[in-house]
Amino acid sequence: MASPPILSMSDVCLSFGGNPLFEGVGFVLSKGERAALVGRNGAGKSTLIQLISGHFEPDTGQIWCQPGADITAIEQEPDLSRFSTALEFCTAGRATAWDAEAEMGQFGVDPNADPKTLSGGQIRRVALARAFAEMPDILLLDEPTNHLDVPMIEALEQRLETFPGAVLLVSHDRRFLETVTTNTLWLRGGEVLKSPKGYAFFDEWAEEIEQADRKQISKIKTQLKAEHHWLARGVTGRRKRNMGRLSRLHEMRADFARKQGAMNTANATAGLSAQAGDNQSRKVLEAFGLSLAYGPFKIVENLDLRVLRGDRIGIIGANGVGKTTLIRLLLGEIASDDGHVKVNPSLDVTYLDQIRQLLQPGDTLREALTPNGGDSISVQGQPRHVVAYAKDFLFGTEQLNQPVSALSGGERNRLTLAIALAQATDVLVLDEPTNDLDMQTLELLEDMLLNFSGTLILVSHDRSFLDASVTSCLVPVGNGQWLRTAGGWSDAQKQIRAETKKISKSKAKSKPGTPQKKSVQHPTTKLSFKDQHRLREVETEIPTLEGQIAKLETELSQPNLYQQQPEAFARLSRELEQAQAELLQAEEDWLSIEAKKEALDK
Repeated sequence: MASPPILSMSDVCLSFGGNPLFEGVGFVLSKGERAALVGRNGAGKSTLIQLISGHFEPDTGQIWCQPGADITAIEQEPDLSRFSTALEFCTAGRATAWDAEAEMGQFGVDPNADPKTLSGGQIRRVALARAFAEMPDILLLDEPTNHLDVPMIEALEQRLETFPGAVLLVSHDRRFLETVTTNTLWLRGGEVLKSPKGYAFFDEWAEEIEQADRKQISKIKTQLKAEHHWLARGVTGRRKRNMGRLSRLHEMRADFARKQGAMNTANATAGLSAQAGDNQSRKVLEAFGLSLAYGPFKIVENLDLRVLRGDRIGIIGANGVGKTTLIRLLLGEIASDDGHVKVNPSLDVTYLDQIRQLLQPGDTLREALTPNGGDSISVQGQPRHVVAYAKDFLFGTEQLNQPVSALSGGERNRLTLAIALAQATDVLVLDEPTNDLDMQTLELLEDMLLNFSGTLILVSHDRSFLDASVTSCLVPVGNGQWLRTAGGWSDAQKQIRAETKKISKSKAKSKPGTPQKKSVQHPTTKLSFKDQHRLREVETEIPTLEGQIAKLETELSQPNLYQQQPEAFARLSRELEQAQAELLQAEEDWLSIEAKKEALDK
């Protein structure tokens, strides 16, 4: 039996002084549904979220919510500026301090953290903790994975799987949408179409709709042609019948224009292309014994790396491990503590993040594309009119005089790509290029990178994008060590799991009470004393921590513990989180030292 509706929109229309954004929008959302809201940048996804959350009213139509149902919305840029602590923000709504702290623990948030010191990813985690702590009936999420690393995205996926209410979410992360959604809402041509299947089935569903629209457009064209012949012969005979026929002709024309417009909008694509430079040098850069630390935290430790022409390297890992710092080290932008990098001086390098930082908020889009003035831009050595080139990136003529500050996040990212791709380059370095891009532009960026014959270095948390774009990955394995794996993100995870499993099996062969046996059989004299000591420590720590975690999980699984003993539940939860973090660190240390030992033994 289907759940009753908890939210519905019917015949909703909205415009902002110009062309209507929504025309007759209607859909139903039920409890337990997790619906993806998809559509092009500018289609009105965020506006629809704001309509539902009550930021403003529609021009016409009705938005109905089940009486007594609570709605919580997370915006693209949560504002924590007026709060002194993360906990104060989380309890500013309906959440109790107890629930807020429990959710903050799940998302790795310090309740006493000062919002002014938090990064974008940490602010996002605080906002998510507040949203779930409020236990709403309807949860609205606008780009919830922005600034989150993969481990935290996976934690959010698991949290949504157990959320009992209705969820409407906007995201450019396809793997995330495929994992969590049960339904899909497609905002297309001012209306909303609903599929009973999740985003994993979106492509085939969209193709069915577009095929049906093409048939309908063809049929209307034939009917219009016949009516135009009739009109050309003159309107004669009974006037009342003729006026009715004329009215139907006008309706047919309007229907044709609406369907054709929806098709054109849905199929509009950015004209992305990147051309490699003419330099045929095989060697791009080499790193020798590269090391860098900030205080006790090691970003890189004794890294040797060779990058050749045509390499496509993804740099992956959690927020804060130093991915962007590693890029800047490899490009020679910052100095290392030890070791050195040799970058081929004859190569042209395009670094997307540098271009992004050079954008001036007060400049117009035209000025950003043509900083030297004029109406043309040099695109890979050939002059292009700025209007035509801007259209390649889905910018209308009227937007050319808009300031950069007025552009949305996705539009600003497209502008950055437009500037970056105008020049032929030997090495393309992209740091989080997918943020705020719509699905079509994302897929076109993938296609462009596949056809790019130069060298690609890419930082991203978008798992699907990494799988499609890179052929090897640099993965942090702890203590400043980086492991190069073959393939994309999914391949890297398999290789890391296989390595961890191999180490675990080796561990299991050691008899209890003799943790040093392996070290005796396989001398590690080439390792430093510190590494040898740590290796012996983790051989004892790992099984001990695994036992602690199993015991804590058993205690936390007791029925009614949360309701009857909330203090004990909170204490055990904190202990479990601490033990899991210690186990993760111990396993990372083990993997790092074993990899170092294997390299030394070769």
